[in-house]
Amino acid sequence: MYGKCGLLDDAFQLFDEMPQRDLASWASVFTAHNEANQPQKTLSLFPHMFLDGLWPDHFVFASVVKACANSGALRVGKQVHCQFLKSVFSVDDVVKSSLVDMYAKCGLPDNAKLVFDSILVKNLICSSAMISGYARCGRKNEAFALLGKLPEKNLQCWTALISGFVQNGNLIDAVDVFLEVRREGVDMRDPFILSSIVGTCASLAALQLGKQIHRLVLGLGYECSLFVCNALVDMYAKCSDIVEAKRIFDSMLTRDVVSWTSIIVGMAQHGQAIEALSLYDDMILAGLKPNEVTFVGLIYACSHVGLVNKGKSLFKSMIEDYKLSPSLQHYTCLLDLFSRSGHLEDAENLLNTMPFQPDEAVWAALLSACKQHGNTEMGVRVANRLLLLGPKDPSTCILLSNTYAGAALWDNVSKLRKQLANLEVRKEPGYSSIDSGKETTTFYAGEALYPMKDAIFSLLKEFDSEMRKRGYIPDTTFVLHDMEQQEKERQLFWHSERLAVAYGILRTVPGSVIRVVKNLRICGDCHTVIKFISRITNRKIVIRDANRFHHFNEGTCSCNDFW
Repeated sequence: MYGKCGLLDDAFQLFDEMPQRDLASWASVFTAHNEANQPQKTLSLFPHMFLDGLWPDHFVFASVVKACANSGALRVGKQVHCQFLKSVFSVDDVVKSSLVDMYAKCGLPDNAKLVFDSILVKNLICSSAMISGYARCGRKNEAFALLGKLPEKNLQCWTALISGFVQNGNLIDAVDVFLEVRREGVDMRDPFILSSIVGTCASLAALQLGKQIHRLVLGLGYECSLFVCNALVDMYAKCSDIVEAKRIFDSMLTRDVVSWTSIIVGMAQHGQAIEALSLYDDMILAGLKPNEVTFVGLIYACSHVGLVNKGKSLFKSMIEDYKLSPSLQHYTCLLDLFSRSGHLEDAENLLNTMPFQPDEAVWAALLSACKQHGNTEMGVRVANRLLLLGPKDPSTCILLSNTYAGAALWDNVSKLRKQLANLEVRKEPGYSSIDSGKETTTFYAGEALYPMKDAIFSLLKEFDSEMRKRGYIPDTTFVLHDMEQQEKERQLFWHSERLAVAYGILRTVPGSVIRVVKNLRICGDCHTVIKFISRITNRKIVIRDANRFHHFNEGTCSCNDFW
């Protein structure tokens, strides 16, 4: 009773005080921890059951296998599978269904299929687990084939297929399947499928589709579902509408750590650092314990307003107060905070002492900060370290070349150019997408064929003329190739984000917000240009690039020119 009511401490205290425990009591405490999303606790308790002189029955096997599935403990899961095969319960189909789910979640669909084939009477539970396993491993033909063989399909089967596609990154397939579910008229009695598809909209930055799913949520009466609301907060934040994300968060009757973390990270990514830190204080007052992701957002927020001491305090609190182990991402955020604030020696010391091997991106971040703050000596030192790694990212190569050129180390510049030619560094094609309400249009950098080409070219020429009158000078340091200045400027002129913004101005209602999604980081020159365009047109422009959100308005950007 305590376990099913979510009172885990009470359940375990009572369990601990029992003078004699049987298999039913062990199964109950395992189930309670699984339901409380503490599968590791189940696995740590499991060996103690044998001290009571007990051997697992089919209920215990099913609970422990479920814990292995939810924690990714494949090695332990295989050991439990062996115990199960040697037991008198080896023909139990419920345990076999749990094993199918475990192998599927651990990325071993062939192992799952072997167990699946041994099940005498296959039900929708084990079939759904198998479908999900195929989908999450990218074997969609086998997933569809198994779904097609089912004599009847219910919401659970469709949800398994969609969630599998989402976890594998096949987002368009997930949307297509959801549309098929709607056409089939399947009863949406479980809101989990809605949270999955809302998450898909977030990953695709498909705001209009997300709004349609939101309306469906309201129509079906699931606006009070905690995990649906969490998904909606995350979706609106990732689709650049942080105002709507905050409105939904404020309207939630109950909130968990995911709710708070989603809005805190969202605020941080949108440049609203003070709001993010204030929300964290509210979260602690509400009695919730932050997780690792919460601290990523908080330290990230500090880096964009220069709160060095606050960021260091949060990093320390994460370790000492909440016993959380910092990941490379936490150290990277702390490095970013030091670098942006000009604490370059602290940043370099952190790189040399952190318990992770710094990668190219981390060293490049410090090198960029050295350039920003004019520390040529450290910049050359960091550049030399970075060069030893054999950089693969073209933007890193540009940074290296500019650093050596700034220090008048022309031999190094020449060597770098030759090394780049030998490495055959290839930049990922840049593209930007804009959702105009009825359709999504994608533009590729330098592409000759795209909608309304002449009108876009004419508008960009007008902007270029007006910007130059206002003091704009193209920054061609972002062009890697050796070419004439005029040709470099032409390369910048055709960057994908400029094409998308111009298209948005031509196609959207005057005064509405223009929202663009870019696959790469926005370049410095485009960032300057779009600030000019926002002032010239008096339009709000939001660009989601590979790193963060940029809200352009009246000639300024929410990132304060740091990204």
